[in-house]
Amino acid sequence: LEQRSCLRFRRRQPDDGESYVRVIGNEDSGCWSWVGYMDNEFQELHLNPSAPESGCFRLATIMHEFLHALGFYHQQSASDRDEFVDILFENVQEGTQNNFYIYTADVVTDFGVRYDYGSVMHYGPYSFSKNGLPTIVPKDPKAVIGQRVALSEKDFSKLNHMYGCLKKG
Repeated sequence: LEQRSCLRFRRRQPDDGESYVRVIGNEDSGCWSWVGYMDNEFQELHLNPSAPESGCFRLATIMHEFLHALGFYHQQSASDRDEFVDILFENVQEGTQNNFYIYTADVVTDFGVRYDYGSVMHYGPYSFSKNGLPTIVPKDPKAVIGQRVALSEKDFSKLNHMYGCLKKG
């Protein structure tokens, strides 16, 4: 993130106060973070411990969770998502439907960057499936969704717009 944006991360210092990202890892924590900066308190980012390059311990999964902490929602929550994917709610596990809600453009802004099938913030086609059938189907049959390799060019573009890093992105 630092190489492609103006953002800089550092270890918390004792005199930094309570506004920081606290990475938590325990067997029950899963991989998740609240969305956006939590004013005057610490932001928890949960990474369930696992072997390197598996589970939460894949670089792009860690970046996905950091992007949540920085204010990013899932790509499939974008206000224009129905132009790009179909959500098959009949295949979604009970209690997980919130992962597929659409947010209005004033909540999830695209910063002028169009929908990104290749975003690290996009769930895969079988995410939260209750029956092994797809939950997200791209309208473009060539589109690949759910990659956890690296941030896409559009991810970096949105990040740099969000944080005013346009000179370095």
